[in-house]
Amino acid sequence: MEPLWAPWRLEYIVAEKVEGCIFCAFPGQDHDRENHILHRGEHSYVIMNAFPYSNGHLLVLPYRHTADLSSLTDEESLEIMQLTQAGIRAIREVCNPDGFNIGINQGVAGGAGIAEHLHLHIVPRWSGDTNFMPVCANVKVIPEALDETYIKLKAAFDRHE
Repeated sequence: MEPLWAPWRLEYIVAEKVEGCIFCAFPGQDHDRENHILHRGEHSYVIMNAFPYSNGHLLVLPYRHTADLSSLTDEESLEIMQLTQAGIRAIREVCNPDGFNIGINQGVAGGAGIAEHLHLHIVPRWSGDTNFMPVCANVKVIPEALDETYIKLKAAFDRHE
């Protein structure tokens, strides 16, 4: 077995753990850059996925703590879709993907990693972005650090406000 060095992961391992729902806690803090919050709307916000499937993987979610898509208000639903569109525009500008996976995994059985707080995934995809690493080595390669991607995406969001 070959070692895969990921020294940037140590920060996560030694960081103070957030009590309760991180998706409720992060917007209440004044640490948008550290928490990778890209944009705050009136009813929802956009944050980078801390464990992305690919570079530029974003989450759009309501501030209100809910696990059920059918419980969203019309205002929350509309703004989540508008922020999804804004996220797609920013990712296109910064990452130039060939396509996207966009979706919601509702509930543990539906594949939600944090099932108690609904969130929509925007995952940029590139033609040929699957390779031997995930198939043979069970490893996904993320070629750019989250903080570097954050700076680029934040600038793209700010340009289009």
